[in-house]
Amino acid sequence: MWSLQDSDAASLSDATERGLVTAAQDGSEPAVEELFRRHWPATHRAAFLIVRDAAAAEDIAQDAFLSALGALGRFDRRRPFAPWLHRIAVNRAIDWSRSRSLRHEVSAGGQLFDSAAPEPLSAGLPEPTSEVGLALARLSAEHRAVVVLRYVLDYTPGEIAAMLELPRGTVNSRLRRALDQLSEHLEAEPG
Repeated sequence: MWSLQDSDAASLSDATERGLVTAAQDGSEPAVEELFRRHWPATHRAAFLIVRDAAAAEDIAQDAFLSALGALGRFDRRRPFAPWLHRIAVNRAIDWSRSRSLRHEVSAGGQLFDSAAPEPLSAGLPEPTSEVGLALARLSAEHRAVVVLRYVLDYTPGEIAAMLELPRGTVNSRLRRALDQLSEHLEAEPG
């Protein structure tokens, strides 16, 4: 397995995303590693908050990276890499959640999600077992996706609409419904 030398890592850590994408398109493994290092946490976190299953989130995030790398030759490097990667991961997370829902699966113990996240959540994000985390888990995958994209990854409704290939009005509607449902769930929680 290869790894970055200290001097390579220092120079790549200062590289622009566009420069990294260009280098990765030219076959630079260190550039691919740096893209992975920069984008793994947010990609994995988005998948986890949508699917609520630690193992599935890891698989989805890895699959999203592999798909992005496989299509990197067709990627327009004038565009930002993160929204493209997040779109792949979020769409796969939604698909996974839909298929799981169709099979009426639940994780061990009958809980709505696996409570063991592979790494601690970042500051400001709901813990899976918190009131907000439990309320978020009760939303549909489509509603969780827009909430995660908007309030965790900080995309605008217009950017979310472009990423998910939805009309902006649909994104706004899903956000409003999701926030209303979160509010209802939180008000209904005892304590």
